[in-house]
Amino acid sequence: MIVHAFTDGASRGNPGESGIGIILKSDKGDILYSGGGYIGKATNNIAEYRALLYCLKKATELSCSILIVHSDSELLVKQMRGEYRVKTPHLRGFFEEAKELIDAAPYQFDIVHIERESNRDADFLANCGIDSRKPIAG
Repeated sequence: MIVHAFTDGASRGNPGESGIGIILKSDKGDILYSGGGYIGKATNNIAEYRALLYCLKKATELSCSILIVHSDSELLVKQMRGEYRVKTPHLRGFFEEAKELIDAAPYQFDIVHIERESNRDADFLANCGIDSRKPIAG
């Protein structure tokens, strides 16, 4: 099964109150998972990585064969694709954890950059997470 994931991290203040949003869809467009939550104070880039990490774990639960992550974070996408080095020390741990999850995953992985307008639903969930102050489960 091919799964398309839409992930977003939001931060108000950068660093500031932050949330994540994740939507997993089948190749036919059916929503397999939709959720978000509050992650406390973080930068926008940390929020983007936290959303990706949560997505990678959720995809494993779905037993997909191919996971294609769609993100509006150019930095995240280019770092995960090896086009940018991870220069910022506080992001290195998140990057390494994501790589470990991908290497151990039972699915093939790809990540693509999309425009913000195409990621509004995940952005909405991330901002709802901030507003609710309800931590993401898991």
